[in-house]
Amino acid sequence: MPSRSAEPLDAQTTDLDDVLRAAPDPRRPEAPQPKRVDDRLGTFALRPVDAVADAPLLHGWLTHPKSVFWQLGHATVEQIRAEFSAIADATDREALLGLYEGRPLFLMERYDPRTELGDHYPAQAGDIGMHFLVAPAEGPPIHGLTTSVLTTIMDSLFADPSVRRIVVEPDVRNTQVQVLNAAVGFGVLKTITLPTKQAALSICTRAGYQAARGGRR
Repeated sequence: MPSRSAEPLDAQTTDLDDVLRAAPDPRRPEAPQPKRVDDRLGTFALRPVDAVADAPLLHGWLTHPKSVFWQLGHATVEQIRAEFSAIADATDREALLGLYEGRPLFLMERYDPRTELGDHYPAQAGDIGMHFLVAPAEGPPIHGLTTSVLTTIMDSLFADPSVRRIVVEPDVRNTQVQVLNAAVGFGVLKTITLPTKQAALSICTRAGYQAARGGRR
């Protein structure tokens, strides 16, 4: 699958061995992922993607024209199944299906950013990478729903006490997601060239997220 504000990177450098020892495990967060209840919208939750059972659903999402930045518009169901099977077997990433009121609504991938981004920025202990996709709307839009999805994702990642910063790399043309990212505390570090896109490398610290949320959890 193609590789998919926060404060500037700390000036202090970190020894690579320290990064390797302290890097969050994308597959095994140290803290549980409880359901999140939005007082206005309802209940959100996350579960691991089932590569076989969820492939048709994810195929519909990922090949939709609104998901153009995932660059999977021509993928088959079998290719989607194979991709998520590979993720399930990997040790440096995990795919999770997001539920809203018990129904699938979004996809989240978390990964070790050294895998995709290690040549583009100095990774620090506690960095975790993230991609997300909200299912194309089938009815009238629900105000605030996508922001609540992103808040659910951020809460789930920072629930792991070893996570200090969340790293994302949206396509520079995807201005909509960059606005959402900024609203929860991401800041663009720089534009980087990846194999499939020009990306806005962005980082959100734990403190930056809490400040953007006004101290709310």
